[in-house]
Amino acid sequence: MGCTMSKCNQCNIEVKDNSAVCPLCQSVLDKTESAENLYPNVRVIAKRIDLMIRVYAFAAIVVETFLAYFNYRTYETSYWSVLVGVVLFYVFIALRVTFKEGYEYRTKSIMLVTIGVLCIVLIDLLTGFRGWSLNYVLPSAIILFNTGIVVAMFINIRNWQSYMMIELFTILWSILPFILNRMGLLTKMNVSHVALGYSVLLFLGTIIIGGKRASDELKRRFHVR
Repeated sequence: MGCTMSKCNQCNIEVKDNSAVCPLCQSVLDKTESAENLYPNVRVIAKRIDLMIRVYAFAAIVVETFLAYFNYRTYETSYWSVLVGVVLFYVFIALRVTFKEGYEYRTKSIMLVTIGVLCIVLIDLLTGFRGWSLNYVLPSAIILFNTGIVVAMFINIRNWQSYMMIELFTILWSILPFILNRMGLLTKMNVSHVALGYSVLLFLGTIIIGGKRASDELKRRFHVR
């Protein structure tokens, strides 16, 4: 049976449902000719992916159990099996977040980076906490994330203003190292200064270069008239 197709002339994509606006840029869609079986059954694919993730979870538990037992029987200086468990756990979380429905890719990116940093901090703690995770990995993750935003804005140039809220998030994230420094948990601030400067300059650059389009986006986001 055929189905109604719509096309967005702005994003150059086709939408296989009865939507009136584009899910990416919210532009009005143009109706096209009917099509038949253009896409695979999404639910079948989702079930297969979910099965794959559950198989991985079971395999990870089996592997970690074996490694923990081996580590216990041959213990010398450290429980290295716990570190492997952290990595296996992050891979599981990454798979779940990546294929989780209901979250856009920007939200997924924030979740993956945040959880990744937390896992690295945990590894640092399990190995005696030398502070490298907070001194270098945390601010480096912020710098890398900002660079990803720049790349994404160029790729999605038609909708670049949609990244302004995530830029504000990275500014808040960049303040965290300074709070940890005040708490005595973070001692090397050079990379953190670079991360905060990068975040602030990126946001200011977006506002200045974006002009009215950028200011309109902020007003819309914060419900300012």
